[in-house]
Amino acid sequence: NEETEAEWNIHSLKVFYTGASNVPNFPEFVTVTLVDEVQIDHYDSSTRRKVPTQDWANKITEEDPTYYERFTQTLMGIQQWFKANLEILKQRLNQTGGVHIFQLMSGCEWDDETDEVNGFRKFGFDGEDFLVYDLKTETWIAKVQQAVPTKHRLDNNKAVMAHWKHYHTTVCPDLLKKYVKFGRSSLMRKDLPSVSLLQKTPSSPLTCHATGFYPDRADLFWKKDEEELHEDVVKGEILPNHDGRLKDEDWGRYSCVFHLAGGQEVSKRLNKRDIRTNWKTNDGGQRLFISLSFSHLSLQEVSPASQNRIEYNRIEQNRLY
Repeated sequence: NEETEAEWNIHSLKVFYTGASNVPNFPEFVTVTLVDEVQIDHYDSSTRRKVPTQDWANKITEEDPTYYERFTQTLMGIQQWFKANLEILKQRLNQTGGVHIFQLMSGCEWDDETDEVNGFRKFGFDGEDFLVYDLKTETWIAKVQQAVPTKHRLDNNKAVMAHWKHYHTTVCPDLLKKYVKFGRSSLMRKDLPSVSLLQKTPSSPLTCHATGFYPDRADLFWKKDEEELHEDVVKGEILPNHDGRLKDEDWGRYSCVFHLAGGQEVSKRLNKRDIRTNWKTNDGGQRLFISLSFSHLSLQEVSPASQNRIEYNRIEQNRLY
């Protein structure tokens, strides 16, 4: 997969800020930083401290001893800013009651081959985009009508616009490069998955399931006689025969292949005896499909778009932070 291999060279730093109103058992303000989708630090309004969540992330204090203390003070100020602006948004959108979430995703990407950098900055309210920063045009894009006044005010503040351009094209990429250097052995590792064949009942689809792999730049697909199956795959189903049934003598011709960025693969030959199920026999017609989902625990807490999906494949990834 050429696209997957190319993405291996691109690193990212993302900071998610979340302000919450009336959310039970959840702090009113939380931030997490991710490098290449791995959480490296955390701050919330309950602990009021920015702390590393990866040992290698703490290496930044070797060259900047007050890094976490300084950013803790900064985040305390941002916490108050979020609280005030969440109330303003609730009034402007006529959403004064109930549970509400105000979010900011800010960060950058860096291609370690071309040295090209890109920045992004996006505000959201209750899971929907509100304002998006366009680095190329140096303007804000209002995603809802109520965001237009804020867009004009921000666009006209040239000092602030220059500040964010400098941050996203210089400050953020420089910090990202440091973190990639500190965590290279962990971030660049490749853990192959455990691949299983699953089926609930004789009439259920047969699922190829991959878990425990890293990174999430991967692919999962069926092969028949060592040829990838794509043309017959529609919405998760492979129908090898016109009647939708798989003949016994055909089972050995199929395999599920997991492909990890960098070229490593794990292949699981389709065998009735390997299918993990809660029913006793493996007789009857079978439909084949692959279901996969990249799941990031911390992103589910702070990002409305916490899952990446492939059209007909869903990979489930287990990751401990």
